[in-house]
This record gives sequence, C-alpha cells and structure tokens, in this order.
Amino acid sequence: MAKTSKSSKSDNKRPNVDKIVKKVNKEFEKTSSQIEGLVDDAFKQLDSLQNQIQEPVRKLMKEIDELREREMKRFHDELDRRMEEFQKIQNSVMERLGIAQREAKRGQEAVTRSLGKETRETAKTAKSATKSAGKSTTKAGKKTAAQAKSSAKKAATDTKAGAHKAGATARAAAKGNDLSDLTRIKGIGPVTARKLQGAGITSINQIANPTKAEQEKLEKFSSMKGFKSWPDEAKKLIG
Repeated sequence: MAKTSKSSKSDNKRPNVDKIVKKVNKEFEKTSSQIEGLVDDAFKQLDSLQNQIQEPVRKLMKEIDELREREMKRFHDELDRRMEEFQKIQNSVMERLGIAQREAKRGQEAVTRSLGKETRETAKTAKSATKSAGKSTTKAGKKTAAQAKSSAKKAATDTKAGAHKAGATARAAAKGNDLSDLTRIKGIGPVTARKLQGAGITSINQIANPTKAEQEKLEKFSSMKGFKSWPDEAKKLIG
C-alpha cells in the first residue's frame, strides 16, 4: 500500500512539471518572438537611418563633382583665352620683326647699289684724270696729274668712309635699330617713354634734333634726372 501511494503521488507531480515546462517553453517562444521583432525593428531603423545619412552624402558628393567640373571648365577656358592672346602677340611681334628686317635689307641693298655706282663713277673720273695728267710732259702737267691723283685718292677715301658709315647704318637697321623705342636712351624708362609719347615725342630723332616746338615739349621733362644728357645719348644711337 505504501508503494502504491508513493507512485500515485509521483504520477500526480509529473503533470504539474509538464505544465510548467510547457508554460516556460511558451513564454520563451513568446520572448524570442518579441526579441526577433525588436531586432527586426532595430535593423529597419538602422537601414532607414543609413539611407537618411547616405542621401545627403550622395547629394553633397554630386554637388562637389559638379562644382569641380565647372571650375575645371572655367580654368581651361581661361587658359585657352590666354594662349590665344599670347599667340596673337607672338604673331604680331614676328610680323613686325619680319617687316623691319625686309625694310633694312632693302635699304642696305639700295645704299650698296648707290655707293657702288658712285665708286665706279669716281674711279672712272680718277682714271681719266690720271691718264690725262700722264700725257702732260710739262711741269704744270705733272702738277696737274699729281693733283688729279690726290683728288682721286681723296674721293676714293671719302667714298669708302661713306660706304662704311652707310653699311654700319644698314647693319644697325638690320639688327632691329628701332628709333621709336625711346627706352634705348640712357635715363629714359618705360614710364617716362610713355609720357614722352603722350606729349608727341615718339622718335629718338626728335630728341637728338628737336624742332622749336619739340624742344618746348621736351622742356616739360627738364626736371627729370639725366634730362640734359638725353640729346647726346640720342645722337649716339643715330650715329
């Protein structure tokens, strides 16, 4: 009887334990579902927050790219414009140098032709005078011959000196001897040169050999340092 009673009590306790286990399992499943729901909500909120952050960042990056493209385009446009201006200036300078060289070459050729013609005529005259003087047997004839020879020699010397000076002038012109560049005169800088040009003094010749009106214009610059030496410097450049 005692054993039967014990067994009955044990059987009565087991359903209670099963109920408790089922209840615990049910609560655990419920809690797990709640936790999973919370985790899903947390991930959804995280995705939403990430999208909220990424969207302004993408917008900002897009604006930065657009700004960079605009600035690069503006830089390239400005660079192209400057290069075009430089090319125009270079072409203008090269054109002016070419014109100056052609003019100097033509001037040199003209001077050479003129001097050659003059030299030939002088030599011809000297030869004729020498021949005429040689035919004279008298003392007066000899004297005349000597004078003719002296005249011929002097003429040849003068012609040679003139040719040398003309050649030097032509060579200076060929090298770009620009008489309109006032800054070549010692003591005249770019600023003073612009002021002189504004007053009507545009050539070194006007400073070297000024007219009365040009001298009056130049007197306005008499207070400038080195003014008194300007004419001498200009004459040196002209030769």
